[in-house]
Amino acid sequence: MTKLADAHVVITGGSSGIGLETARLAVARGGRVSLIARAAGRLARAAADVGAASTASADVADAAAVDDAVASVVDANGPCDVLVTAAGTAHPGYFERLDDAVFRDQMEVDYFGTLHAVRAVVPSMIQRGRGHVVTVSSAAGLIGVFGYSAYGPAKYAVRGLAETLRPELAPHGIVVACAYPPDTRTPGFDAENALKPPETARISAAIKPRDAGAVARALVTGIEKDRLVITADVQTAALARAAGLLGPYVRRTMDRQVRKVRRERS
Repeated sequence: MTKLADAHVVITGGSSGIGLETARLAVARGGRVSLIARAAGRLARAAADVGAASTASADVADAAAVDDAVASVVDANGPCDVLVTAAGTAHPGYFERLDDAVFRDQMEVDYFGTLHAVRAVVPSMIQRGRGHVVTVSSAAGLIGVFGYSAYGPAKYAVRGLAETLRPELAPHGIVVACAYPPDTRTPGFDAENALKPPETARISAAIKPRDAGAVARALVTGIEKDRLVITADVQTAALARAAGLLGPYVRRTMDRQVRKVRRERS
């Protein structure tokens, strides 16, 4: 079992939302927490809020910047024992109306932003024969959701990365897990809601969003219990464990919601 006490925990996207709340819990458990995020001012305020040991500003889409940020916090606090890749963004919209740049940006931030961080810490973990990596995907990384044609594939890629790395890194003593948060109340979620097509908003309305703190508690518990699949609500847990069986039902339910919205608009 992974222990957070005295572990160096590196969290990307650690200045707000799930990343910030995960940092708060890791510090409370005695971890040495380093936060990596893009906005330096917000990052400094977050570090002061939770008592983080160190910070580094970086755009996770920039591999060189991530390498430098990880090197900086490692110099300050020692090798990374636990990595949580909480940096991410969602840009919903109708497939045919989204600009090509949106698809590229979602993949750059959500997938490559995860990949860059993992690649920055894994060599040291292999050398030391231990480590713990948690990639943060989404419930939308388990099943396709109307309106998330740019976001969903990026989160599916995060899931695929974690599932592929798990058997490769397990012989080195490294745990690779993937978390699947549902809709979660964060500043990013508020911005996301403003972009949702009506059909997507109707689907989301059927799911009560979780607090970032509740999702962080599930994530930290998952780390401490070495869970490979981390969920924070019953619906996502069921979907993660039986996506093949539940997929047709979930898709039919979403299709009904879409038809309702279309009828109301006609």
